[in-house]
Amino acid sequence: MNNKTACIIKGTLFVCLSAACAEASAAENEEATYENSEVDKIVVYGRAEQLIGTATSASEGIVGYDDFTTRPLLRVGELVEVIPGMVATQHSGTGKANQYFLRGFNLDHGTDFFASFEGMPINLPTHGHGQGYLDLNFIIPEVVETVTYRKGPYSPEIGDFSSAGSTNFKIYDRLERNFAEIGIGEDGYYRFVSGNSFDLAGGDFLFAAEGQLNNGPWVLDDDLRKYNALAKYTRDHGDLKAEVLATAYYSKWNSTDQIPHRAVLSGMIDEMGYIDDDLGGETTRLSLSSKVTTDNLKAQVYAQYYDFDLFSNFTYFLDDPVMGDEFEQVDNRSIWGGNLSYQDQLNIDDVDVEWEVGGSLRYDRIGEVGLYKTASRIRHQTVRNDRVDELALGAYGNLTAFLNDDFRVSGGFRVDRYSYDVTAQRPENSGSSNDGVLSPKFSAAYRLTDAAEIYANYGHGFHSNDVRGAAISVDPVSGDPVTAAPLIAKSKGAEFGVRLEPMETVNFTVAGFWLDVSSELVFVGDAGGTEANDGSRRYGVEFSGFWQATDWLAFDMTAASTDAKFKLPADFHIPGSVGGVMGGGATLTLDNGITSSLRVRHFGSAPLIEDNSQRSKPLTLVNFGVGYEFDAYKIDLDIFNLFNSKARDISYFYESQLQGEAGPVADLHYHPVEPFTVRLSFRISY
Repeated sequence: MNNKTACIIKGTLFVCLSAACAEASAAENEEATYENSEVDKIVVYGRAEQLIGTATSASEGIVGYDDFTTRPLLRVGELVEVIPGMVATQHSGTGKANQYFLRGFNLDHGTDFFASFEGMPINLPTHGHGQGYLDLNFIIPEVVETVTYRKGPYSPEIGDFSSAGSTNFKIYDRLERNFAEIGIGEDGYYRFVSGNSFDLAGGDFLFAAEGQLNNGPWVLDDDLRKYNALAKYTRDHGDLKAEVLATAYYSKWNSTDQIPHRAVLSGMIDEMGYIDDDLGGETTRLSLSSKVTTDNLKAQVYAQYYDFDLFSNFTYFLDDPVMGDEFEQVDNRSIWGGNLSYQDQLNIDDVDVEWEVGGSLRYDRIGEVGLYKTASRIRHQTVRNDRVDELALGAYGNLTAFLNDDFRVSGGFRVDRYSYDVTAQRPENSGSSNDGVLSPKFSAAYRLTDAAEIYANYGHGFHSNDVRGAAISVDPVSGDPVTAAPLIAKSKGAEFGVRLEPMETVNFTVAGFWLDVSSELVFVGDAGGTEANDGSRRYGVEFSGFWQATDWLAFDMTAASTDAKFKLPADFHIPGSVGGVMGGGATLTLDNGITSSLRVRHFGSAPLIEDNSQRSKPLTLVNFGVGYEFDAYKIDLDIFNLFNSKARDISYFYESQLQGEAGPVADLHYHPVEPFTVRLSFRISY
């Protein structure tokens, strides 16, 4: 992005922020709606929602705002950690997409986990940094109403990137109370966020804006500059609801990537140090969506603009002992798409049947997806510079038959078709083609009692591969012949589970699953990215539980264990596949205005290379938050890494070469967790 564009976006967001403040001031002057009289606060947890009789699997669920309003969030990507068994970490700068882990997958930045925001897909295929790149930094947590999630390839409505699971973030139509909040913290952390709702033309208008600065605890300052804005308008027209949503996001940051263990041991760098001080990135994301919803019909069209620039260096001087291995990845695209679905009910021989059909269309016009060798952020060699057109079409159908009051079965299918055209700088790597995949789905649920239900699920899924890899014929640097990757990597899996809801305030789920993937994407350190590898198989079991012990105290816990192996060579381990994950916490909400949350997250050891001779160390983190609300004001104190753990957010094992070293060295490379960190925020509501 050029400086002019960045200035325009910053200026626009600054105006939005100013408008939000002005609106807040006007609303406060014009309406004295808040009274000092005590009002009993009703806390509604999405986790407490009764799902027996409606859920299709034991591993799906919904998390409401009150489930995470008190949860300390170091990064917005940690919103996905409300999904049982899921972990979000980081191996680079704050502005970059998180690294995600679920069901024995190192999902990189989203390859086998699909996310949508109010129905708009977030994952980016054929991305400059990683396939299915999933960046959640544009989300403003304070306006998220619910996070719904599903796991496994069992849902016909969801196609690409969803083998491990999927989620959708829904924001409020209207805030219960408007607010403005200022946060400060260690290491140059400052944040302003505001949310405002009001009546407009017979409907509800919601506006939210965020600005954030952060240097982080690193020797090299992150120097994060992040600006966010969101506007949503909803209006009911009898049985029809219309919505328009617009978002704008811009961020720029420096990166401290993973560091070699030997450099720390030798004293060359500090634990929070760096090797290359030129690393960092910049992202712009704009979106516009329109939706119409009735009791039967859902229709949506959307458009997005995306611009991304990232500088990285994982191997230092391994490939180029003179200029170094720094490289730049670029992605600039526009996206147009839409979703359509229709559902209804009928009765066949006294059997109630619900049926649904739907479809989706997505077109990515990628003006530049490039990889360049750089030194001090100056390009000196073009590895790839491509233009790509990618069209994805999907259609699905599903029937649910209620065989009796306790037994229901669902059967459906999904058809996806991909077409692409690659125009490469090296003509041999240009090309166009298409491919398709049919994915059958099946689910059954049987209610044993009013408090217990069992589930069985089976389905096929897939992730698409980078279409440049499907069109390639020669190495872009050497010109040597290479084998193209398949456009679609299929998966299939099954799950058996039970859901227990012995009372309105208690629920438990247990699920055992199996999943095969025809081609695994794994991280390759010396290439700075992922590549298609052999097929894999995973077995695992998951547990989640919620207990609202009293009106003011709630507990939750999750645990998951997975065994992940390549099929060939037999029993080879998948690098980065975490075997065990545990999480839990307690949430306190008192009538006197005090709220508190204690969160524990354990991230187990994982193989770093296929023979399992190198493994990462397990990680346990404890975060704590406490707040006090009085009249229209609230103060929150969040403490991250309460016991100052020296653990590592993520680890890799590969060859690199530092300046002055005679040759490559196979070594552990890791990114440490952020140390004990304190942040304080002050909110006014009106």
